[in-house]
Amino acid sequence: MKIKRIGVVAIALAAAGALTLSGCTSGDTGATDESGSSTAIITTNGNEPQNPLIPTNTNEVGGGKILDSIFAGLIFYDADGAPVNDMAESIETEDAQHYTIKIKADQTFSNGEPVTANSFVDAWNYGAALDNAQLSSYFFESIEGFSYDVNVPELPGLVVVDDLTFEVTLSQPESDFPLRLGYSAFFPLPESAWEDIEAFGENPIGNGPYMLDGEGAWKHNEKIDLVVNPDYQGPRQPANGGLDIIFYATQDASYADLQGGNVDVVDQIPPSALGTYEDEFGDRSVNQAAAIFQSFTIPARLPHFSGEEGELRRAAISKAINREEISDVIFEGAASAAHDFTSPVIDGYSEEIPGADVLEFDADAAKDLWAEADAISPWTGTFQIGYNADGGHQAWVDAVANQLKNNLGIEASGNPFPTFAEFRTSVTDRAIQTAFRTGWQADYPSLFNFLGPIYGTDAGSNDGDYSNPEFDTLLTEGLAETELDAANAKFQQAQEILFKDLPAIPLWYRTVNGAWSEQVENVQYGWNSVPLYYQITKSE
Repeated sequence: MKIKRIGVVAIALAAAGALTLSGCTSGDTGATDESGSSTAIITTNGNEPQNPLIPTNTNEVGGGKILDSIFAGLIFYDADGAPVNDMAESIETEDAQHYTIKIKADQTFSNGEPVTANSFVDAWNYGAALDNAQLSSYFFESIEGFSYDVNVPELPGLVVVDDLTFEVTLSQPESDFPLRLGYSAFFPLPESAWEDIEAFGENPIGNGPYMLDGEGAWKHNEKIDLVVNPDYQGPRQPANGGLDIIFYATQDASYADLQGGNVDVVDQIPPSALGTYEDEFGDRSVNQAAAIFQSFTIPARLPHFSGEEGELRRAAISKAINREEISDVIFEGAASAAHDFTSPVIDGYSEEIPGADVLEFDADAAKDLWAEADAISPWTGTFQIGYNADGGHQAWVDAVANQLKNNLGIEASGNPFPTFAEFRTSVTDRAIQTAFRTGWQADYPSLFNFLGPIYGTDAGSNDGDYSNPEFDTLLTEGLAETELDAANAKFQQAQEILFKDLPAIPLWYRTVNGAWSEQVENVQYGWNSVPLYYQITKSE
């Protein structure tokens, strides 16, 4: 697996210096070459979103893929993960704590409403307010006035200066704040959203390169139809006529449609085809490193997994898994064994973090650790791993379960849910009573993004409800650093705590494996594994 590191914007602040993101362009990305039609619809694979499409309540890839196409944030990330201004004219600071953000003039939502400073501030306030129970509220934690204890309908750290300018005050200096602003939690919302936010989520009105193709465009559990938004003026100008995202029941089904010429681009290859798809599709295939980390989470609320007993059992389970074997046999080169909780394509990644040896396969050590836990409280029951059956996970879950059976002498199995939406709802509602598969496709290219949103106390994607004050403190200290190396050193120290507590069991890093039909050209997969749909051209 070729590794290409993605450099976070290096921010070194002098005493009177200023950080500015302004005037960024990405060239003419909307040109259609001779082989393509600007009206042709691109078809691709996806998942039924877990929730209605409200940006601050969407923290999974099915909904995220749609939101990134129909909304435009202050910035977006190019193929390599570098930030490019979208709605932002400039993002400036002199101290990494007080930011002034100016929006480009004459930007509109697809219903004609103007994109203003209030479009962002109102949406962020909604996402941050405790009473609104938004899954991505954690992303506003840094803004002055945010609280997990008291509902704050309007953050004092957000101030509208004029129609196109607002100011953000953070609780402490955090120099990577501008880099986060391309994530969907920070997208704007039109005034019409507040008339009925639940109805809006079913038929969202965005300001991005695409928009929903009228009423009924979202056919639940089937597909969503997007067309070009003619009012979008940003740098992601579509070179096609729209995007149909099909919610396939299995990866095998989407791959069969690709082989039959019934879908244009897929970004997932089923395990059964990983060894053959590159030969079949040749230069119309991709196998490249991406910012994707996979694991499974064992909530401390489960019997036998709290306190000292839980610590011993988590370490035993981790050491009982032969990650290299599963990576080679199941994924056939499309994954590599994890050495940490982040991704090797991100600056700051290290395989030398103390405690990482808990990820090394050692069946004898695993048995000893399990026996120590049994001495505290004898094991009862079956160890299960929950997963969505429509995501191509059964093979590796079964392989892990078999290794746990053989190496620990316990009953272990998978716990399948029919669809991704059903699985995620069970996880977020805390209804699931087994371990469950987890993973992370980065929101922005930073070590912190693999740690804070997943393991920080009360974080929106902290599905195992992990909490360690020492870990939280190291994250806060890392964010406050103005030198990237110093920040990453803190994040690596935080991982030492994770290796001891193991709130999730790291498994492997995934590549993005995809292919496309003969009808399309200019296909490029981004740093986070998602194709840059707006660049794709298609012959009629």
